[in-house]
Amino acid sequence: MAVAQIWARVQGRYQRTLARCLFQKPLVMRNAMPLISFTFDDFPRSALYAGGAILKRFGMAGTYFTSFGLMGHEAPTGKIFVAEDLAELMAQGHELGCHTFHHCHSWETTPGTFEESIVENRRALERVLPGRVFQSFSYPISCPRPGTKRRMGRHFKCSRGGGQTCNLGTADLNHLSAYFLEKDAGDPARVKSMIDRTVRDRGWLILATHDVSDTPTPYGCRPAYFEEIVRYAAGSGARVLPVIGALAMARSSGSGVI
Repeated sequence: MAVAQIWARVQGRYQRTLARCLFQKPLVMRNAMPLISFTFDDFPRSALYAGGAILKRFGMAGTYFTSFGLMGHEAPTGKIFVAEDLAELMAQGHELGCHTFHHCHSWETTPGTFEESIVENRRALERVLPGRVFQSFSYPISCPRPGTKRRMGRHFKCSRGGGQTCNLGTADLNHLSAYFLEKDAGDPARVKSMIDRTVRDRGWLILATHDVSDTPTPYGCRPAYFEEIVRYAAGSGARVLPVIGALAMARSSGSGVI
């Protein structure tokens, strides 16, 4: 292995450790039932019209983490939503979460600039959907700097990262774990195993992806694969809710912030 690759791995592990350990907002998980949330980063149009349509068939809703600075653009995750899509998203009962205005890199962006982009995204939401507010957040691209993570705790009830695992025992509301579907290369067995673990231990599994398309980007998945996971979640015995709905359910079950 090349020295550059070794250094990149060491640096990545260092960043993930800092993001995980510092400025935590612990939530003790005492769920009466297991919880699952489906989330989409960037809000590509296919995530609503393909992914959202699948969720709707099963009577479910998801969370769409949105960067208004990407609206109407072509991004690495496909064609991003346009303003007219927001009414359809709200009509289907989905949650709109924040993803910064500029889709800021969560580690490379300074905390101050990152927070400014949060505020700008909030203002954009108010212009398009007056009275609506973001309650949840997803870190774009990477794990956050510790200073950024601390600031996000001021703006949102919870913030989601990655980690390829579920939230069990004590979760960190400033950096909730998530499981990205596209990282399993279309193998549903691994995701189903994670759902089984979540149900067994009464945890909270946040599933994440970007586009949902027959020709997905490297950051998305195919509709048939997504539907197989949704169907398995529907029959798992878990309660499937958007992020803020799941958080409310966890808290109503006796879970509490330390």
